[in-house]
Amino acid sequence: MSANKGKRRPYWVGVIILVAIFWAVTIINFLTGYSFLQLALVPRTFNGLIGILTAPFLHAGFSHLTANTISFAVLGALVGLNGRWAFWETTIFIIFVSGAGLWLVGRPSYHLGASGLVFGYFGYLVMRGLVQKKITALLVAAAVVFAYGGLIWGILPTSSHVSWEGHLCGFVAGIIAARFEGA
Repeated sequence: MSANKGKRRPYWVGVIILVAIFWAVTIINFLTGYSFLQLALVPRTFNGLIGILTAPFLHAGFSHLTANTISFAVLGALVGLNGRWAFWETTIFIIFVSGAGLWLVGRPSYHLGASGLVFGYFGYLVMRGLVQKKITALLVAAAVVFAYGGLIWGILPTSSHVSWEGHLCGFVAGIIAARFEGA
């Protein structure tokens, strides 16, 4: 019998795996002259469809990636408190729904980065607290609003080089995920 038999991976392993993938993709992308940027999401184009799946893993550079990493890790770990499978289900749902929404409504530009997922986690955690009405979920929601409430400004068109549409679609996808979970 294996020594690892019956041991479960902690919920935060998924967060670490995704952060490692973000960084590995960015390093390889950098070393290849940012050749992966052709895999970004470009709304309403056939070639841009692949970006629904790939855009969250692509970043325009190390400063872009660094800006997303900490928020992703913190909010992702909070999503993971629901369990390992809940983390993956929520993450995959947000990637698909926010990506599809962005593909439908985004302005014609290259959209990339994990910020849609970050905004999705934010929306999910806040809505989950409101839907579940359990003290722990409400405390997490309050802490998220306190620490990350400034994110809400990111869903407004304040800068031409920031995908506010991706932020908005991620936020909405997170809210939908929490509503489905609470249904």
